[in-house]
Amino acid sequence: MMISYADFHKMPSQRKQAMEKGLHEHLGVPKNVKFYLDNGAFSFVKNNQEVPVKEYAEFVREAKPDWFPIPQDFIPTPKMTLEEQEECFNKTMNMNFRYYQGDYVPVVHISNFLEKYIEKIIESKALSNKPYIALGGIVPNLLRASKAIPYKQIIDNLIHFRQQFPDQKLHIFGIGGTATLHLAGLLGINSVDSSGWRNRAARGLIQLPGTGDRIISQLGNWRGRTISKEEEEKLKQCQCPGCKQGGLEGLKLSGGIGFYNRATHNLWVLLEEARQIQEHLHILKDYETWYQEHLDNTTYRPLIQELILELKLFTN
Repeated sequence: MMISYADFHKMPSQRKQAMEKGLHEHLGVPKNVKFYLDNGAFSFVKNNQEVPVKEYAEFVREAKPDWFPIPQDFIPTPKMTLEEQEECFNKTMNMNFRYYQGDYVPVVHISNFLEKYIEKIIESKALSNKPYIALGGIVPNLLRASKAIPYKQIIDNLIHFRQQFPDQKLHIFGIGGTATLHLAGLLGINSVDSSGWRNRAARGLIQLPGTGDRIISQLGNWRGRTISKEEEEKLKQCQCPGCKQGGLEGLKLSGGIGFYNRATHNLWVLLEEARQIQEHLHILKDYETWYQEHLDNTTYRPLIQELILELKLFTN
């Protein structure tokens, strides 16, 4: 379960209780469910707030999440100059070195300095022996932001990064769409996180298996495709708890109930997509034919095809 420190920081009473009781007891979550804590750095910077490094470290120590990155990473964007990206690299690596002790997870970013990240981590025995490494900065590039890294370079970078750290568990920040999960599965990424399924639900959007987002409830001036009659018929067969309880009309509701139904549906779709990807990759071993029938997302299908070809070249 992924949670963000930014949410606790703006709710002092919740932060205090989580630190006194521990996250599992405070939130009533069984011990076998692992808490992944996001440092909230992106949220703080987006809101022009100073990142509370010391408070985050204190929260980690007392609330005891199962997985947590360094207190702050400095996220480069494609439109930054090389000098600005280098500054992000230096600041992030300084944080990695400063918090090398304990279970802090080092963070690197997809950028023009990825190779330097790799060199620095390999040079450091403390960092290279870490069981986890987290990879950020991929979302602006996948969304084709201004001056984004070409898709092929992103793919080659990810393959190269995985090859350099074959024994580490890799986590990617920000991947959470039904199509981008396929990229993670093919690359052997161990975990991903995204609040996208909740954000979509709040905007009246649902995710469909192998397809993408659809507007099912008009809650604002959001762009996107509305759900078709054929897709509505398929939704009637959906086995997620939200659909089984509220049906199609439950997904269309406004207010809290509608949000909960859509959020439950979206998360269930993602988990089921991830399960099927692993099944077809590792058990049935027919992924290459299955994804072509299953996935009709026109944006990412060519990228997945490119990744499959690149993986074949790298393994031959």
